[in-house]
Formats: sequence, structure tokens, C-alpha cells
Amino acid sequence: MRIAKVAVYVDRQAAERHWHYGLNVFQTYIYEILEHAGIAYEKVDRADRLDGSAYDVVIASLTNEDAAGSQALWDAAAAGSTVIAYGGLSALAGKIHAIQLPASSAGYALLPEAIGETRPLRFTAAQPWGVAPEAGQVRQEGTVRLHHPEGKDIAPLLLVFPIEKGELHRFAVDIPTTVVHLQQGMSPVLFDGVPAPDGSAPLNEGILKADDRISLDWELDRIHSETGQPYFPHPYADLWREALVSHLLRTVTDKGMTLPFVGYWPDGVQHVALISHDSDGNIDESAETTLRVLKEQDIRSSWCMIEPGYSPEVYDKILGDGHELAFHYNALTTDKGFWDEAEFKRQFGWLKEATKLDRIVSNKDHYTIFHGWGDLFAWCESVGIQVDQTRGPSKRGNVGYLFGTCHPYMPIAWANERNRMYDVMEIGFLTQDLDIDRWADSSVIVPFLEQAARVEGIAHFLFHQVHLHTKESVRKAFARFVQEAKSRGFVFWTAEEINAWERSRRQVRIQTSGEGVDVQVALTLQAGAEAASASEASGKADGIPAKTVVWIPLPAGQASPESVLKFGVPCLKKVVS
Repeated sequence: MRIAKVAVYVDRQAAERHWHYGLNVFQTYIYEILEHAGIAYEKVDRADRLDGSAYDVVIASLTNEDAAGSQALWDAAAAGSTVIAYGGLSALAGKIHAIQLPASSAGYALLPEAIGETRPLRFTAAQPWGVAPEAGQVRQEGTVRLHHPEGKDIAPLLLVFPIEKGELHRFAVDIPTTVVHLQQGMSPVLFDGVPAPDGSAPLNEGILKADDRISLDWELDRIHSETGQPYFPHPYADLWREALVSHLLRTVTDKGMTLPFVGYWPDGVQHVALISHDSDGNIDESAETTLRVLKEQDIRSSWCMIEPGYSPEVYDKILGDGHELAFHYNALTTDKGFWDEAEFKRQFGWLKEATKLDRIVSNKDHYTIFHGWGDLFAWCESVGIQVDQTRGPSKRGNVGYLFGTCHPYMPIAWANERNRMYDVMEIGFLTQDLDIDRWADSSVIVPFLEQAARVEGIAHFLFHQVHLHTKESVRKAFARFVQEAKSRGFVFWTAEEINAWERSRRQVRIQTSGEGVDVQVALTLQAGAEAASASEASGKADGIPAKTVVWIPLPAGQASPESVLKFGVPCLKKVVS
């Protein structure tokens, strides 16, 4: 069966015009969404390069809203391509008899039934359209609601317009921009966030943190556990990514083609658990207790070290047991820390000297301190840190999916850096130490794990060594988390291992041969990519990651008893070692 050719059209001239006026082009985040999904595509940056016969699908993420740009998209659809857009395309509205409605910055959407997600998803950017009577047969799927998940339907979420041999699929929601807003906030962290009305999350304490800018609603997006513990239960960003990928795969298979993609994890792994620790207090005895507790549970973890750290012999024990040593940057003024690149580098230099390590992969900021938009990610890049873990809750009342995701992702820069992608992987956490009065209780363990498993993500829990050492309640909550995770098939990896796997799988490119369901798969590394280093724990070998899973969507009507539903589409599984 033929692999569909997918083009992602981000008009360079339009992007340059936005940047000239200091405006963000978060529509470019479509690249990161597809890269993480393991889907191959070609970049197109000018309308005149959209040859109607060259691409089966054209994702028009950012277009030049002029006659030439709209005509190029029309011609591509007329020649048989399916054009997909997430908002925009105002220049085409009149030609296809669409009615442009007022833009919306917040609301909820019900997805098309075919995608399978029935929960209304929060969005942060939408440009809804209606349809004039003279438009003819236009398919309408899903709905957009303003302000409230149970509010009035104001427009369809997805409109499908037939255009000669092809179609135009236009979503009302700007999905890439919404994913960015959910994961990174809608603006830089310049001042305190708005506290929760019930007093459970006093963000206005005068310390700038990652959670001072979240895109969720305290009342509409939180629920309470059976013990009354408030939490954010929905990984909205992950669900939007799934909706985008599901629609793309259905579009391709409905055309009788396939679009293979690389699985999130190696064969035998469905979802991953990550435990990290912050060495606040730096008490050697607390490290010894933590090592003992980890050995009892037979798991490895990531240790974020804050100056002045442990005694040298403790580091040897941590590494000897297979754990990761990571950085814990301290910018808390009450600890005489401050937010500054030179200070970040000074503290990082201390850690390398104290641990005698040439390479340290991960960082998490003390107290989740975070200023601005991308400063921290740029600092991490400059010293070779490849993973950040800072984006998580700092209060009892905002634990959970407050940033909408439990997947590793590359963050995007602000317009002043032309919305480039940082070469740093964010792996946020869901909660800190459980069953302490000022923190969440252990009633959140199961719902957090269930949602992480639902989206094949990472259940990242933070436990401080000092609390594991001094509080029996925390040790019991820790043991419960580990046992609940293992019983649900979670595999425990360190942040370093997650980073190595994710970066290596992103370098894989797929070739298939054969017809029907008799498909053979081969993999190659992306040109110029460095081979991944061997790591037994994450199942990699030099070059192609070992046990790489490739999913091959089946064209509509080509059923197979061996197929498995992925993103709502029947797929064949191929394991390539």
C-alpha cells in the first residue's frame, strides 16, 4: 500500500511579517507535534511550491492570506489533495461560502465522534466559521463552545468542504497554538499568578514560578477526589495532539493509503513512570534512607542536587545503584539565590566538580522558580543540559495536569527568538510529596496513573529525600505509588533514559514495501544524525533504537485480525530491532 506524502505549509513571508511586529507564530508547533508522533512530512515555506499533484495531504498551518496563497491551496485541493487547516484561511472563506465568526481566546470543543474522545477539551485560540446556504454539501463535525464546557454550541469544530477532486478540512481551533498555551502558558512569567479561589493554591506569594502562568480555569478544569483533594485531571494538550494525529491518519486511510509512524516506546513498554528527588537540606542520612527505599522497591530514579550537596561518597552510592545525578538550580532569594545566567552556570559548574561527572543531562529548578519565557531553556542549552523538569505544581491545590501534558516535549521560543525550538526536552511532574499536610494526599495516585496510561505518557512524581527520611506517611505513599504503577504496567526509567530514547526514536525514518496488509518495514537514521549510545535499561542499541515499534495504519476497508487501534485507527504492529 502506498504511503501518503504529507506537506506542512508554513509560509515564510507570513512568519517574517509576524516576527517583524513582535507577534508569535506558534502555528509552527505543528512540527513538534508531528515529530513526537513519529510521522514523516515535508516542509513547504512558499505557496508556489505547493504542487497539487505532489502531496496527498497539505497541512496549511500558517498561510499568506493573499490571492496567490489561497489560490495555491485551492489548486492543491482541486488536483486531489486534502488540505487541512487549524484556523486561518480567511482569504478562502468567501470562495467556499463560509461565514467568518468572531475569534475566541478560551472555550471548549467537542471532538468529532470518529476521533472517540467525548470529553470537552479546553482551547485557547479559535477562529470559528459558519456555513452559508449556498455552500452546498459541507460536512460539519464536532462543536465549539465558548467559556464553559456545557455552554452553547456556537459553531462546528470541523468543516469539510469538497473542492473538485479533493477537500478542505478546516478546524475552528488553532490546535498547535492551543497546545503551546497549555504547555507553556499564554505569556511570560513576569508577575505572580492568580491564586485559587478556595485558598488551596496561593500563587501570589511573591515568588515567580512556572505555575504562575497556566491556561486552565480553577473552577471549570479542576475536580476533587473522594477525600476532597482538588486536582487538574485532564491532559488537554495530549488529547489535542491525539485529536490532530487521529484526524490526519483517518484522512489518509480514507484515501486508501497509509502513513506509518514510530511508537512512543519500545516494544514491551506501554507507558513510563519517573521518580525524581530534590536534595533540599542535603542531609546524607536522608540520601541513605532514600537509597534503601528505592532498593526495596527495585526501581531507579533521578536525583536533582542543590548546592552544597551530599558528601562525595554518597554520590558514588547513588551512581553505583544505577540512579541519575541531575541539577537543582537554586534561584530562591531566601536561600541567597537569584535568577541569572551566570549564577546558573556557576551552580552547574559546582555540581560537575562535586560529582566528578563530565555530563549531566537533567535539571529541575528549586521551588519550580521560572522567570520570563525561554531563559531557562536557553541556559540549559548553553551548558549541555538536555532535559528540564521544572514545569510542575508548587502548591497543594494545583497538582495534576496543570500544563495539560505528561509527554516529553520540546518547548518553543517567544517571537524575539523567532519561535525557534529549544534543544531541551521538558518532562514536567504531576505532584510533589504525598500525604503531608501542606501537599496533596495519595488519593490522586490512581487518577494520575490512569490518565498517563490513557495517553501512553509519563507518570512523573517528585519525592524529596528529606521527607522520605523523616515521614512514614511519605514512605507509605511512595510505596503505594510504585505498586499501583507496576500493577498498571508502568516501567520505571530515569529522566536521562527517557531523553536518550525520545531523541533516538525521533531520528528514525520509515520505508515500507509490499501490498495490502503484507508490509515489510525498514528503518534508517535521519541524515546527519548521531547514533544513539547503548543503554540496556531503555532498550536501545547503537544506531537504530532496539525494539522500535512502527505502526502501519490500514486503508479503510482493509481489515485484519492482527490490527490494533492506535489513535482510533486500525494499525499493524511491526517491531524492528
